Amino acid sequence: MGSIVAIPLRGAWTGNRGILHAGTEIVRFHATDLWITCALRFRGRRREQWQPRHYTHLFFHDEAVAFAAGHRPCAECRRDSYNCYRSAWAIGLGVDMPSATEINRQLHGERIVRGTHRRRTHEMPWGDLPDGTFALLGGSPMVVIGEELIEWSSAGYGARRPRPEDGSADVITPPSTVAVLRAGYPVQIDDSARC
Repeated sequence: MGSIVAIPLRGAWTGNRGILHAGTEIVRFHATDLWITCALRFRGRRREQWQPRHYTHLFFHDEAVAFAAGHRPCAECRRDSYNCYRSAWAIGLGVDMPSATEINRQLHGERIVRGTHRRRTHEMPWGDLPDGTFALLGGSPMVVIGEELIEWSSAGYGARRPRPEDGSADVITPPSTVAVLRAGYPVQIDDSARC
């Protein structure tokens, strides 16, 4: 749901929402509308967590989790993924190729209720959700893979259920990113969800 929590799982990606910490304590939910997902390693750069006046490192188990949290690929360390995301955005939403600023602004409006830190969900038909989309079922976050839903928890992926054949879902993944996934963006999902 976009909350910042410490869990024991290893992250496949790191991320950035700006400077969220004071000392070693998280003191804010986000600092900007720039929420990106970055490569764990890039050009030998190494930064320590909790450094004053430096962004707070976030970690994501897989890219589907990062997208559900409302992040997009970084344009610097993940240029190919970023370009693919932008192209899929233009195709999926039927718009011209967007700038990073346009993407950030739209995603921010889709992930948070304006003027709050409360997370938005979006009602969409179960049958329209592409692989990698997260939705709530019985209050639990679930990722869509084919005709199944796989439950997500702080321990990782777990119980499997069939995807409902009709009705609507409370979708966690922002609608624009759902359109990106539907347009063919190859989202990375941890292998444990596919077993």
